[in-house]
Amino acid sequence: MQNFSHSLPMMMNRTLDSVLPEFRAIFKTFDLTEQQWRILRVLWNEDGIKLSDISAQTLLPKPSLVGIIDRMEDKGLLKRIRSTSDRRSVRISTSAKGRRLEEKIQPLVDECYARIASGIKPRDWKIMMNTLQQIIDNTDAQADNKTAVRK
Repeated sequence: MQNFSHSLPMMMNRTLDSVLPEFRAIFKTFDLTEQQWRILRVLWNEDGIKLSDISAQTLLPKPSLVGIIDRMEDKGLLKRIRSTSDRRSVRISTSAKGRRLEEKIQPLVDECYARIASGIKPRDWKIMMNTLQQIIDNTDAQADNKTAVRK
């Protein structure tokens, strides 16, 4: 049996526990939660997208996302854009204030990444990221297979 402290779930949890506090400190400086950061990060790359797309990219469930979006809209960081042809269709876009925030936060996040990656060879970092993606792809494929078998 594998040592519990070196099992994949524990290593992933320990990694998150060591990495996230520094990022959260940055977000707190700008009165953002981690979830709000994820939403902004997605919108900075692809502005004006549907809630379902934001949910898929941020891994935030749609019911939770609505409240987070409400609070961000109240802060003036983003806006809802309703379709003129389909009132049910809503897109989320960053406001000017939300876009200006990127210029302030991103350099700090980049510095944080540099500290985390210091001492890790770029090749090893790339291998790690590829391996994590392979784990995700593998477990997603297995989940899809289980769902297909049940049908």
